[in-house]
Amino acid sequence: MTDHGEARARFRIQGRVQGVGFRWWAARHARALALAGTVQNERDGSVEVEVAGPPWELARFRELLAEGPPTASVDRVEELEPTRGRLPTPFSIRA
Repeated sequence: MTDHGEARARFRIQGRVQGVGFRWWAARHARALALAGTVQNERDGSVEVEVAGPPWELARFRELLAEGPPTASVDRVEELEPTRGRLPTPFSIRA
């Protein structure tokens, strides 16, 4: 939980998730759910997302990540230990 009673989660999404608009798609959905956080490509070809917000919205967002955009093919969504520190609002894309 964050200091505002919100939940926090960090995910690594694996599959065909780079070069298919995944970060933009994830940012659009995160902003629609009013989540704070970031999304970025990783060197290993995965995408990492860290988000904070109401637990029910994080659960919905995780479901969306498992689906991904039509251009992607998600093989796995792995939950990682969240980092500490403030997450950007609105949700942002990192290079």
